[in-house]
Amino acid sequence: MNTPKIDDASAPPTMPSPSAVGWRQRSHDVTTPLPATVRPPSESEPVRRRTDAAGRTVVYTAVLLLTLLLLLLIQRLPWNGDLGLHAATIERLRADLIHPGSPQVDADTDSPYYSPWTVLLALVAKATGATAFTVLRIAALITLPLLLTGIRHFTRTLSTRRLAPPLAVLCLLLLWGPPLFAWSGFLELGSLALVISYPSTFVVALSFHFWALLTKALRTAASWKAFLGLGLMWAVIMLSHQFSGVVATFGALAVLLAARPWPAKETWLKLGSGIVLGVAAIAVWPYYSFFSLFAFDGLEEIHHALYSDMPARLGLALLGVVALLFRWRRDKRDPLVILFALGTLMVAAGGLTGHWSWGRALPAAIIPAQLAIALAIAEAGNRFVRNALAAVTGAALLFGAWTQSTALGYVFVGEALPQAVREKTWPSWQGPEWVTRAVKRGETVMTTYRSGLMLPGYGIYTVAPGFDDIFLPDQKERHAAVERFFARDTSRKDQLDILHRYNAKWVLRWDPEGGLPSKDPALRLVDFGPDGQALYKVVG
Repeated sequence: MNTPKIDDASAPPTMPSPSAVGWRQRSHDVTTPLPATVRPPSESEPVRRRTDAAGRTVVYTAVLLLTLLLLLLIQRLPWNGDLGLHAATIERLRADLIHPGSPQVDADTDSPYYSPWTVLLALVAKATGATAFTVLRIAALITLPLLLTGIRHFTRTLSTRRLAPPLAVLCLLLLWGPPLFAWSGFLELGSLALVISYPSTFVVALSFHFWALLTKALRTAASWKAFLGLGLMWAVIMLSHQFSGVVATFGALAVLLAARPWPAKETWLKLGSGIVLGVAAIAVWPYYSFFSLFAFDGLEEIHHALYSDMPARLGLALLGVVALLFRWRRDKRDPLVILFALGTLMVAAGGLTGHWSWGRALPAAIIPAQLAIALAIAEAGNRFVRNALAAVTGAALLFGAWTQSTALGYVFVGEALPQAVREKTWPSWQGPEWVTRAVKRGETVMTTYRSGLMLPGYGIYTVAPGFDDIFLPDQKERHAAVERFFARDTSRKDQLDILHRYNAKWVLRWDPEGGLPSKDPALRLVDFGPDGQALYKVVG
């Protein structure tokens, strides 16, 4: 009788011999490792987690400290740079919201400083009765969270890693230098110490949100209303600070060229409608003609300094150029790469052609480089690469923080800081509040350059503008008149004619500066300032 054949697949499993079992037990199952789900945790895993947690703590603590420093700077509001001009803009709009005239001199001219943002601030000033400088502090308190959330908003469209936004904040604020680069529209910490309340900083902050919202609108084929809103947002940006508006426009173009999938026809129509609405809003803005700005060419000399020592000023940000190169190798249409290319081309073209004002597009090249290095650290999959990037960038950030420690000098005065920091800090000016005890808003003062920078911030006119005003047709004549008034060889008759021509009711000067003698019958001494300046009333 034949024994039935048993199929191998249905045969019962063969039990191992006792000796085999004993060998495996003695060898701790080396030959048959446990499944991964029940594998004992590696001894290095807790160490790695503690290291990552410590790194996150350091990053978030650094961002918090920088935020606190900026809040202290807002409270202090250092008197330097263009602060007086922005305060003057608010004062003139407060006095006459419809026809404010020049913010610096008694002349019926337009001004590009009358933007949607400054009009809003003037409304706050009129409603509350607050001084222009208090309103500028309010502006800074709005701008700072707008900037921090804007960086986070845009960075989150580029990476989902939680560490990317705070790293981006540190890189954008500290990867500069070593030489200082203090210009409005630049996010260098030392520059922010002075310009945090300026419209340019508001525009940069708004631009990050603009790029993020545009990215999301393109990805989701958003509604007509969304694209029309983006068009108006772009108009506010362009009207509020034209140089930063160029950077914002480059960023929007980079986002558009990097869009995936490529926008459908309907999306292009929506985008076009938003652009048309934005251009229309710019064209009908009543306070100045935006398009007339293209006819002026008197801004080149002052911007020549942007091109001096540029490699050294941007040395730390060059780390990001390497990161951009790797992004370009992965994706030829990476938005940061495109933005970097647009900014670099415009800055280079400005240097080659002598259009030095084109150097104000430099943030379009620096911002993507700084963001690229932050994203490279946050997204590095290899632990060794991530640690190496973090170490190099951390050292650069520390060096950048030391370079820009000048910001501390505006908060801590006297011996509280090392001598090296105090020497690098630009001194804050002493505001001429004492002048306002006698001089009323809207009156004109004959004075020299430094006082001409500050007095308009209190609603007081000067004969010549302290800041260049391309909309003022007789700007050169006014400067020449001030120079003649204070010249030693100018006759008394000519000096009196100058005072009467510009309706100057006051003279503010140091005696060595010249002008009419202090005992001249046309002048009456009213007061002395704490710095030795004398204020005279014109009486004859």
